[in-house]
Amino acid sequence: MIYPLSLCKKFSYLLISASVFFTALLITSPAHAQAKSWPDKPIKLIVGFPPGGGSDAVARVIAIHLSQMWGQQVIIDNRGGAAGTIAADLVAKSPADGYTLGLAHVNALSIIPALGQKMSYNATTDFTPIVLLGITPNILIANVDAPAKNVKDLVAYLKQNPGKVSFGSAGNGSTQHLAYELFMHMAGTEALHIPYKGSGPVLVDLMAGHITYAFETMAAATPHIQAGKIIPMAQTRTKRSAAYPNLPTMDQLGFVGFEATAWYGLMGPARLDPKIVQKINTDVNTILRKPEVQAKMDEVGAEDGGGTAAAFSKFITKDRNQWAKLVKEAHLQVDLN
Repeated sequence: MIYPLSLCKKFSYLLISASVFFTALLITSPAHAQAKSWPDKPIKLIVGFPPGGGSDAVARVIAIHLSQMWGQQVIIDNRGGAAGTIAADLVAKSPADGYTLGLAHVNALSIIPALGQKMSYNATTDFTPIVLLGITPNILIANVDAPAKNVKDLVAYLKQNPGKVSFGSAGNGSTQHLAYELFMHMAGTEALHIPYKGSGPVLVDLMAGHITYAFETMAAATPHIQAGKIIPMAQTRTKRSAAYPNLPTMDQLGFVGFEATAWYGLMGPARLDPKIVQKINTDVNTILRKPEVQAKMDEVGAEDGGGTAAAFSKFITKDRNQWAKLVKEAHLQVDLN
């Protein structure tokens, strides 16, 4: 049978249209289905510090509530070392499918880039910021048998014993390390810096008397302060934390402008599906408003969390620029090896 030419053209047009439609469907449907069904299996949350520190404590609070909300386990994967950059590198190199997330941290995304260190990832382009979880001061803490138990006496003692008094930190290039360096610079003295691989080991050795002082995150230090195992001397945000209304800031004790804070957030690899980003952001904001979660964050001094992914991205950029300014003005030189 011979069909009219006009009917053949119409039939050909329909075949082409159908082909284009199904090709587009094949191209777009996997990503669409992924975002729509996510999460349908456990999620790994990489934390750049060992258990026992502030990062780990904050991550576990969020992970528990996300697991309950999503019906999928959020598994903490502690990858300590190199001030959190090992963990950040793992996140950067993970598939952008939402099943590997990272605890964004000031060290890996702000301080170390501000120090101009060579890294295996690009802190600006290799990650997708998702949500800010909280900002926390560091606390200058002492062993219960320390020779000086307030900042004024400590400065005098350091000047009498230059280079001999031990200060621990969570690692070279950590916010705790830079708080120490800033203190030495502003006090005009020196001490013996001992870097560890995270907050947990610092606190263990401080309580055991193997080191005498440390700057440590409020999140990590608070349980031990409450137990009377270490002594708090000052906090490092220019405003007092609601968790420590009676503990003076370094700024109030004469170190004008002294600010060295830690912050925590959630991030994914670059090019993470915006729909997944929005879902995580919305759900975490919901979690942060829960009274029991807010109470836990208050206990460890993690304040001002929440907001949009775009706001978190701007926050990171601003924080990185501020650290770069500090490094330049204080002439800080940090060896990360």
